Amino acid sequence: MTALTVLAAETPSLVQSVDWLAIAPVVITAAVGLLVLVADLFVPERSKPVLGWISVAGLAAATATLLPLRAGDRTTFCLTGDPEACSYVADHFTLVIQFLVLVGALVTALLSVTAVRDTRMPAGEYWFLLLSSAAGAALLPASRDLATLIVALEVASLPAFALVGMRRGDRLSSEAALKFFLSSVTATAVSLMGVSFVYAATGSLHLTQVADRLEDVPGQLDTLAMAGVALTLVGFAFKTAAVPFHFWVPDTYVGAPLPIAGYLSVIGKAVGFTGLILVTVIAFPAYSDIWGPALAVLAALTMTVGNVGALRQSADRPNSAVRLLAWSSVGQAGYLLVPIAAAAYSGRDQIGSTVAYALMYAAVNLGAFAVAALVARTKPLHRISDYRGLYAERPLAALSLAFFLLCLAGLPPGIIGLFAKVTVFRSAVDAGLGWLAMVMAVNVVIALYYYLRWTALLFRGPEGVEAPEGARTRTKAPWPVTAAIIVTAITAVVLSGAPQLVLRVASGSLFAQ
Repeated sequence: MTALTVLAAETPSLVQSVDWLAIAPVVITAAVGLLVLVADLFVPERSKPVLGWISVAGLAAATATLLPLRAGDRTTFCLTGDPEACSYVADHFTLVIQFLVLVGALVTALLSVTAVRDTRMPAGEYWFLLLSSAAGAALLPASRDLATLIVALEVASLPAFALVGMRRGDRLSSEAALKFFLSSVTATAVSLMGVSFVYAATGSLHLTQVADRLEDVPGQLDTLAMAGVALTLVGFAFKTAAVPFHFWVPDTYVGAPLPIAGYLSVIGKAVGFTGLILVTVIAFPAYSDIWGPALAVLAALTMTVGNVGALRQSADRPNSAVRLLAWSSVGQAGYLLVPIAAAAYSGRDQIGSTVAYALMYAAVNLGAFAVAALVARTKPLHRISDYRGLYAERPLAALSLAFFLLCLAGLPPGIIGLFAKVTVFRSAVDAGLGWLAMVMAVNVVIALYYYLRWTALLFRGPEGVEAPEGARTRTKAPWPVTAAIIVTAITAVVLSGAPQLVLRVASGSLFAQ
């Protein structure tokens, strides 16, 4: 009996306590999604809008739970034999990305309240899918093992396929959803194969253990490990819309409801970059000589192809405004890749530049889609020419859009856009990637043309443009859409006045030591 007692005392317990506060942002978002889905069965049709407000409240509550976590020192679901190997880590990197995801989803929800009602999309399914995707996106930055990482990636992605095709009877929506689904599933399959190769070479799925074991891979497994690293990165490169994995973006954004297009441009991109950051700088630093140059080339190609694609958009072509934002998001993805590539040469602290840029981009790009949703209420063709003279009709919306576009271009008074670009540029220079910094500088100049062309159009008169009868009739803007524009505009203005609120993320380490 004594021997059994001693043995039991020496054996580590397999029962773990769960840090519920650490996982609260994810749990609340997922729980509210399930609540909305069940409530949809009992809520009468005329009261369906209440489901949207429940979703908004749930996202606000999930965001509020980040406050007690701001110390960034919580972990849970750790291995009993190795307490440093945890599946869920709420460090500063996790909290910043979760804040971006949840606030971005909250703005998307505000835009969706009106869109769901006007287009008669099934409310229960829509809100459940949106909250499920947001829960997966919030889980991903906290994931510290490859299995959880892939599960979070798919939980964030799978509902997005359905959201893109939510408009029933719309051929463009169905085609966009199918293209998005097929290409994304292929990328996921490639990533899973890569993860299996990495597991075979290292015998572990936890990122910290993978990193340690890749430092000393047996010679006969070195090729397998390199193949696993490359294949894993391919899947995340697709999620970031990096060239040549960008082909789904324009058609998907055009076919999706506008709030979902904005959601994909920000939260969808954040999901991809978060996963890419975790697997590169935490799991695969031993192979930085492989993924560093590869990501640098991808960054150069992505920003160039994206900006050239945006430059080619004709103002009178249907859906040209959405396509320009889609191609612009591809170009912006190139800028976001630069600090990740730089991290291969000068350390993981460069990642802060990507996070800071992503925060700026999230605020202004969601704001641009919010204004687009407002304009689309009277001009559903989504043409750039539809914005001619917007200042005369809706001065505040025009001024907000102009400010968003100047931030994306990196021009004053959009100071936060300028500072964010300088931070990314500096990360390339500090890493010795002078050629990449030059490519970025050229692309910034190219982007100035199409951003300024759209901005100038907002303040021009309507003469010489044939508009459908009644197109100039002003309708009252729904207050949720107005609220989304105001929130994003105030955020952009505040960040331009006090850029240190975001740029402080670029200094120091975001990861738990």
